[in-house]
Amino acid sequence: MLGYVIRKILAQFLLLASLALTVFLGLVIGIGTTPDAAAAIRQIEEAPGQMVYQSRQTLKDQHGNSWQAIAFKRVSLNDKTSFELRLVGFPGVVEIDRSKPLLLTNSMGEVLTADDNSSLIFTDLSAPESNVGEYDLQPLLAQLQPEVPLSLTLPTIDSEDIQLSVPPSFVQEWQTLSASRE
Repeated sequence: MLGYVIRKILAQFLLLASLALTVFLGLVIGIGTTPDAAAAIRQIEEAPGQMVYQSRQTLKDQHGNSWQAIAFKRVSLNDKTSFELRLVGFPGVVEIDRSKPLLLTNSMGEVLTADDNSSLIFTDLSAPESNVGEYDLQPLLAQLQPEVPLSLTLPTIDSEDIQLSVPPSFVQEWQTLSASRE
């Protein structure tokens, strides 16, 4: 009987020690955590004298679906610049309503609108990809405050609008991208 009690206490002690070790290792070396994703700014020469600077991130919508967010600054040969945000969802999941703008709402309730530029990216305008939208952020960048949480509302056809939360680090990266050397 005494041997059974000792084994039971020893088993509980080993279980508790292994849990404590797991928690300790998780805190020390980050087991079970995902590091903040830091997207690198890419520089691409599209044509002689025309540069594109871009960053790619992943955003989650209110349903847990992933969206690729590609922010890019294009500098043309005549030094004309543009800054767009392309949002790409999974095909067949959503149909973007291109007749409405993208809404950018900060946590203080301020709403900015970004015009749809999707017609610029499709070679066949009679059959644009319904899960891809591109928006002009150039006039809005100076008004975005990285320290204030931001939410995007992507209008859809025949379904609930898509809500995307944008981490402050993404807004900071967009502004860094915008200031990239021309």
